[in-house]
Amino acid sequence: MHRTFVLLLALATAMTVAVAAPLAAALADGRAVQAPISLKVATFNIEYGGALVDFDQVVAAVRASGADVIGVEEAEGRIPRLANALGWPYYSVRTQVISKYPLLDPPHARGLYLFVEPTPGRVVAIENVHLPSSPYSPNRLLRGGTRAEIVDLERRFRLPAVRPFLRAATRLQGLGIPVFLTGDFNSPSFRDYTAATVGSRPQVRFPIRWPVSVAVEAAGFRDSYRVIHPNPVLHPGLTWWAARPRVDGWNPGRNAPQDRIDYVYAAGAKTVASAIEGEPGAPSADIEVWPWPTDHRMVVSTFSVRPVAPPTLVSVDRRLIAVGDELRVTFHAPGLGGEHVAIVPAGGDPATDSLDDRPTAGLVDGRRAFDSIGWTPGAYQAALVGGAGSVLARIPFWVKAPGDGPTVGTGTADYAVGEGIDVSWANAPGERWDWIGIYRRGADPTIAYYLLWAYTEASIAGSVMMDGAAYGDWPLPAGKYSVYLLRDDGYRLVARADFTIT
Repeated sequence: MHRTFVLLLALATAMTVAVAAPLAAALADGRAVQAPISLKVATFNIEYGGALVDFDQVVAAVRASGADVIGVEEAEGRIPRLANALGWPYYSVRTQVISKYPLLDPPHARGLYLFVEPTPGRVVAIENVHLPSSPYSPNRLLRGGTRAEIVDLERRFRLPAVRPFLRAATRLQGLGIPVFLTGDFNSPSFRDYTAATVGSRPQVRFPIRWPVSVAVEAAGFRDSYRVIHPNPVLHPGLTWWAARPRVDGWNPGRNAPQDRIDYVYAAGAKTVASAIEGEPGAPSADIEVWPWPTDHRMVVSTFSVRPVAPPTLVSVDRRLIAVGDELRVTFHAPGLGGEHVAIVPAGGDPATDSLDDRPTAGLVDGRRAFDSIGWTPGAYQAALVGGAGSVLARIPFWVKAPGDGPTVGTGTADYAVGEGIDVSWANAPGERWDWIGIYRRGADPTIAYYLLWAYTEASIAGSVMMDGAAYGDWPLPAGKYSVYLLRDDGYRLVARADFTIT
């Protein structure tokens, strides 16, 4: 579980994008069939960045799992540290995924999914979610909540948050691309609340068609753990809460409801095995590690899957680099000859504005490295250009001056009561759940409560209007305030600006 801010309808709406058209056009280059491969996919909520017990034990747990690719939740900015400790060269702070295999961030994915490249030139897709934890429905059940109340709550709070991912996954499946969906869903499955399981745990009072799990399976996914362990009485597969060592702060009590809320779903892949990893003696734990470092157990599933050729794309290894850093660009091109990768200012024309240009040498799949020495800080794009000069794909990235950190600011230092507060940021970490919070002037975000908040949508640079449409108190009364840029659904302050309301 996490002190997750309630993810409301606006987030789901903002992330809804139409990816079918560009993907359909890009996949015209075809998909050669290859033999199935074995791929082990896991989901792991590491609880507050894995720092509560021992971060080294997070690393040990991942190693014990044998996973190839993992969707991580509650990373709180530690995705690079985790990947580096494992010696894994590939990770995405934008989607909180670490991998033994190359990861490609397609320009048309809008942060909803990545491509994993387990064999050269062939990919599968992975989506990673962390749905809102509050209000938590199993707690409502313990307090006497009705079936209708629970279903309504799930439809209002969690179902809208997962729908953009399901829409993107449906389009990917329609194009023949296998898709994996990992995450902490903070919601049980309809496959676990059945007539046979009623009374097995205090909150399991009657069968429930949990809306999120119903919607996920309706979108073509299969619950990998239940494929291998179909009987929820014999194999409950409980993932929360785990009996980790006691820590300062919150600890799960004996009466906290235990459930299976972490999943590895798959579409277009055959489940071969699925295991729970956790503390010694844990229910259904197939892999044991002690001390167990988090309040969630890990789900690790093995699949037989056929990766396919990706759509025509260009992808950068990082969305933010410093002047002088090397930028690595991956491409999947038609291979018709004359194609090249160009670096241009945001919105620039490769024919006239290119800062650097590298031919693809007729390759369909390849990588090119660019030296950013002499580039001016700002917004850029990497573009894949066809032999006739048309832009086949492009993706944005940003360049900062060496030593520059994240910044946040307001349009003015003084606002009137009821006037919208325009907030902008630059050089942000670009992590999945980076957010903007407004606090009383100088308040400690690890102690004080935010007054208004909004997600940055994993952007490096952007802006948001904090007003009645934001989440929290509105209007703010006259007083002195600070706006904070905070990392990845946590309370690690990375930039601050002050303003006044009169």
